[in-house]
Amino acid sequence: MTQPTDTRRASLLDAALRAAERDWPILPLLPGGKRPAGHAEEHCPHTGRCATGHRTPEQRATTDIQLIRTAWSQRPYNVAIATGPAGLLVVDLDTLKLKDAKGTPDGVTAFLALCERAGQAVPTTYRVRTPSGGAHLYFTAPPGTRLKSSAGRLSKKIDTRGWGGYVVAPGSTTRQGAYEVTDPAPVAELPAWLTVRLQPPAPTTAPVIVFPRDASRCAQVALERECAVVTAAKTEGQRNDTLYRSACKVGRFVAWGDIARHEVEAAFQGAGESTGLPPAECRTTIRSALDWSARTARPREAV
Repeated sequence: MTQPTDTRRASLLDAALRAAERDWPILPLLPGGKRPAGHAEEHCPHTGRCATGHRTPEQRATTDIQLIRTAWSQRPYNVAIATGPAGLLVVDLDTLKLKDAKGTPDGVTAFLALCERAGQAVPTTYRVRTPSGGAHLYFTAPPGTRLKSSAGRLSKKIDTRGWGGYVVAPGSTTRQGAYEVTDPAPVAELPAWLTVRLQPPAPTTAPVIVFPRDASRCAQVALERECAVVTAAKTEGQRNDTLYRSACKVGRFVAWGDIARHEVEAAFQGAGESTGLPPAECRTTIRSALDWSARTARPREAV
C-alpha cells in the first residue's frame, strides 16, 4: 500500500520534472519549507559538486533529469526554480502582514496601481497563487540584461526574483497550503516599462583594481596576470568560474605569506565587478577560492 509520503514525493518529483522540461533549472527545498536543502557555505564539505569550491544554491540548480530523480527518490523536497539561470524574472505580489501599517495596499493592489500609472494593462502571463494568497507573475527576462532580485524597488509588497534568487515552484506545499497555477498562459516577455524600472542604477565610477606594493615580486606578477584574465572574461557563465580559478591560483601566495589576503581580495573584487558580476557574488567566490587555497596549498619547499 502506498504511503502518503510516497505519494507526496511522487507529486513533488513530477513538479520538479515539469519545471526541468521547460528548461528551468531547479533545486530542492527542505520538505514543507522554502529554504534550500543542502549545506551552507560555512559547512561546505568541498566534495562532489563542491569539490573545487562551494557552490551556491543558484549554481547547484539543474535540469539533469537523473540528478533530479535521484534527489527526489530520497525525500519529498519542495521545488524551487533558479530564476536567473532559467531566464526568468518573477514578480512576487505579497499579502499584508499584521505588522503592516493600516491602509497599506497589498501586492496585487499595488501592482494594479503601478500598471495604471504607467498607462499599461496588467500583463497576461503564467501566474501562480502562493499559499498566503499572494501571486507570482512569471516573465521571460529580456536578452542581454542581467536583472537581479529586488525587494520593494517597484513598490511596497512587490518583490522580484531574478539573478541571485529563486521562486518556489507550483506543486510545492507548506503548512499554509500549496503553490498552484491559476493562469497557465504562456510566459510573457517582461514589459519594457517594467524592465526600465528594474534596471540597477548606473555606477558613478568604474571599479578600481588596486595592486599592493609590498608583495613579493612573484606574487605581484601572479596577481596582476590573473586579474587580467578575470577582466577579459565577459561571457555569461564564464565570469564566475574564471574568477574562482584565478583566485585559487593566487591563493597559494597568500598561504605562503607572500601577499596579504585583504589585498588579494580587493584586487579580485575590482576585477570581478569590472566584468559585471554583482559585488556580493564576487565576495563569495573570492572568499571560497582563498579558503580552498589555504586548506590545500603545499609547503613552498614541496612545490
